[in-house]
Amino acid sequence: MTGNDWLPLLVVLTSLVTGLIIFFLKEEQSRLRTVLNITGAIVKLGLVGIMLWGVSHGRHYETRLPFLPDLDLILRADALALMFVTLSAGLWLLTTIYAIGYLEGSPNRSRFFGFFSLCVTATMGIALAGNLPTFFVFYEMLTLATYPLVIHRGTAAALRAGNIYLFYTLSGGALLLAGIAWLTVLAGPVEFTQQGSLRSLRDQHTDALRMIFVLLIAGLGVKAALVPLHGWLPVAMVAPAPVSALLHAVAVVKAGAFGIVRMVHDVFGIHLVADLGLLTPLAMIAALTILYGSIRALAQDDLKRRLAYSTISQISYIVLGIGLLSPVAVIGGVAHLVHQGIMKITMFFCAGNVAETLDIHAISEMNGVGRRMPWTMAAFSIAALGMIGVPPLAGFISKWYLGLGALAADQSWALIILTVSALLNAAYFLPILYRVWFQPPSVEARSEKQPDARFETKLSLLAPAVLMALLTLAVGIFASSPFSPLEWAKLIAEREFSP
Repeated sequence: MTGNDWLPLLVVLTSLVTGLIIFFLKEEQSRLRTVLNITGAIVKLGLVGIMLWGVSHGRHYETRLPFLPDLDLILRADALALMFVTLSAGLWLLTTIYAIGYLEGSPNRSRFFGFFSLCVTATMGIALAGNLPTFFVFYEMLTLATYPLVIHRGTAAALRAGNIYLFYTLSGGALLLAGIAWLTVLAGPVEFTQQGSLRSLRDQHTDALRMIFVLLIAGLGVKAALVPLHGWLPVAMVAPAPVSALLHAVAVVKAGAFGIVRMVHDVFGIHLVADLGLLTPLAMIAALTILYGSIRALAQDDLKRRLAYSTISQISYIVLGIGLLSPVAVIGGVAHLVHQGIMKITMFFCAGNVAETLDIHAISEMNGVGRRMPWTMAAFSIAALGMIGVPPLAGFISKWYLGLGALAADQSWALIILTVSALLNAAYFLPILYRVWFQPPSVEARSEKQPDARFETKLSLLAPAVLMALLTLAVGIFASSPFSPLEWAKLIAEREFSP
């Protein structure tokens, strides 16, 4: 194999090797653990940057490893894979920095960062998978590697949340495996192919293909938190803030949404899904999830639970964009894969800062917090306004393209869903902003951890939140620049809809 052939595998190995070494470190070896974490994340970003440049110039990167007779594990870097890989690799670095500060002095850090690195490894494998078996191996690896992080604190609530998480995700994995096995019987080992690899079966096995599609989407819909498969996500918010950020922005729900995009575009092909009569039902399930998540968010006083229901809603924008059979809507949906991750991780960083520094978890206790932690709450405000869709922030860009795509596809009902959702977003985010900026403090902070008088909290907690808020602004303002999420999404849509 050439150097290009090894690059996808090296991207996976950078976090795998890092995690395996960290497992064997003693708790007091914090400096070495930090060096390994940061070095692995930086090396991974460098490798991803090389592949981004290469793919944009027509280069091909693929690793094939023998697995079973007539079956290879395939890692392949195409445009869609690199969009997810770049997001996860970049957020891994910042989340690692954040987690180092957040967990300083806490027990079992080597175990935490070991499994954290394995989660990123699984996410890279999911993104770069070139066929269904490879995708499934890493998809289940993500479930198993995330479970110890959900139960990290070891409390009764954490253990209960972990059990619920395993029940949902392993059940989803079983459905996904059933769909893959059935499809393999019909078509052999299925590789991901631009515009779908099942086009030759368009006039055969119609009923079977419908059932297989339902199984695959149901299996992926668990991690994507589609209604009614979403129940694990709000419960998992008992996990530490870095884990919440991992679940919502870097790995788990993104893996589900990304998998749905893969199945629609690169397994079945969007036109075959439409011919099977399944595209509109998929879009309608996404619309239901968008509204349900937003309505449930209104009733949550716990900040992280409100953000969890917001994620349930926001992730389904990606699925809605795929389901509208419009290149413009696909651009909006795929761009939102990145935009939502940037905005949501900012909000979880900020929620963690408030909890860690002031011991405030409930929205009803957040009056005047903006005066105590102005930088944190300014970052939160930018991300919240982006989620609502205020221009020129990231969320506005993807929602604008989704709206244009709905009109182009003559699906005016989807435009109504987007409008109602934006109003609901405002209804559950703006009251928080009003409390933190315009209400006088109602309670004294139960904890004020401020080790450095120059900052409102630890710099390792504050810097990632502020940087991600600035990125939320930058990807909106510079949406038309080369290598922006929007321009990369346009490249993906162009390839998927080309004749």
